[in-house]
Amino acid sequence: MLFIFDMGGVVTSTFKMDLIYKELGIDKETFFKICNHKCKAAKKDLWDALEKENIDAATFWKLFNKRGKKYNIIPARYNLFRLFFHPVLNENTVALIKELRKKHRVVCGTNTNQSHWENHLERGDYSYFDQTYASNKIGISKPDPDFYKAIMKAEGYEASDTFFTDDKIENIESARALGINAVQFTSAEDLYTLWHKYC
Repeated sequence: MLFIFDMGGVVTSTFKMDLIYKELGIDKETFFKICNHKCKAAKKDLWDALEKENIDAATFWKLFNKRGKKYNIIPARYNLFRLFFHPVLNENTVALIKELRKKHRVVCGTNTNQSHWENHLERGDYSYFDQTYASNKIGISKPDPDFYKAIMKAEGYEASDTFFTDDKIENIESARALGINAVQFTSAEDLYTLWHKYC
């Protein structure tokens, strides 16, 4: 069996974006407006480009500051993704991963950017897995079905033999549409109840 775990919100705490909004003096809606996030008419979605590593953090903030002038934002003078990133490890999730790895292939499938990737590497958060598939490295991000297809192809597993957990329902739904056994993460304890029979 193949088990795919998301990182933020599952193995570690999620990134607190509100710290960035506060630093810039704007709200979440304005932040993503400036990024043109999920705007079909946008020529360049900065957020998407960052997660797929089409641009680096320095370029992101340069373009963000330029676009943000009309919103009177406080310019970002440094990489806020790195400055405010302090994830906390979920020890119970890690314990489940270790148990599953005794009998199965367990990998990480995560949407991230280079700044967070480097931080997780330094902390050893990816070392709990047999392999890590990160959006900034493979150029595909969830909930795109190709994200899961790429992992299954690389690992040599069919959807029926693949299990996936993520804290975001849209990612769970896209995985389920492919026939993957997907469960929205609520707690390590709940996940263990569902998956302990595979340990």
